[in-house]
Amino acid sequence: MHNQRVLINPPHLSNEKSLKTLVENRSVYTLNQCELNLFETYESSNLVPLKFNDFVVTSMLRGKKIMHLFDEPAFDYLPGETVVVPSNIEMKIDFPEASRENPTQCLALAIDNTKINETLNFLNERYPKEGTDAFWQLNYQNYFFYNNVDLAATINKLIKECMSTSITKDALADLTLQELLIRIIQTQTAKSIDEGIVIQSNNPIYEVTEFIKLNLKENINLKILSEKACMSTTSFYRFFKRELGMSPIEYILNEKIKHAKKLLRNPGIQINEVCYLSGFEDANYFIRLFKKHEGITPKQYQLLYVN
Repeated sequence: MHNQRVLINPPHLSNEKSLKTLVENRSVYTLNQCELNLFETYESSNLVPLKFNDFVVTSMLRGKKIMHLFDEPAFDYLPGETVVVPSNIEMKIDFPEASRENPTQCLALAIDNTKINETLNFLNERYPKEGTDAFWQLNYQNYFFYNNVDLAATINKLIKECMSTSITKDALADLTLQELLIRIIQTQTAKSIDEGIVIQSNNPIYEVTEFIKLNLKENINLKILSEKACMSTTSFYRFFKRELGMSPIEYILNEKIKHAKKLLRNPGIQINEVCYLSGFEDANYFIRLFKKHEGITPKQYQLLYVN
């Protein structure tokens, strides 16, 4: 499956002499309001327990793990993916493929609770969400997602700040933590909408995204969408971007590509037809955009599904 997963730049692996253990060898960088842990595993092992006192953002950097979390079915955890875990929740981790030649590397960023509350209060005061009882909040049910470009860039920036020796690193990490929390909430909102989960019944974002999904072949513009949300175009654009971390146009293109991928699973369908049914007028533009998005052409994608 070629889903958009944006990889994070992995820091160098530890020097072999400095390894204290081959399973979850840990390097720690402590700052005022967060702690960056880098874990490396060099031999396969099962059900290794891990628990933090703080809310933790984990991201896979190299290799593969299997996560057991919240009594849910275990799932594969790969580079380009992020899992957020509330404080004091135990994870159990399998390393089916870890070896000296193929180590796993994962980061776990533990964030101080006061920092999280400060950021959420700041967002709710300064950028209140539309609708009553609608607040900026972390969604602990929605704990696993793929990194998008912005989320990966923010995590890269945080790794750099945490590992830096500069005297301003705490101040810069502080701002980046705020950005990270915003990106996580936006990513979670986008994922909920994707899965058809209504976040707040009176939040116009749900109605607008539903309208987009149902009208991909129409010529949808900002004016139509803002009228749908009963807002001026400027307010609507700001609102949309704040909720989902992307512009309405980016969202529409993502939905069109997603629809095209569904259609391409039918081996008999023509590329031109997919292009038209997904709301693109120009086949060349469609092929270019698809390749930029998925890393392969629509035809190559279609062939993945031919048995």
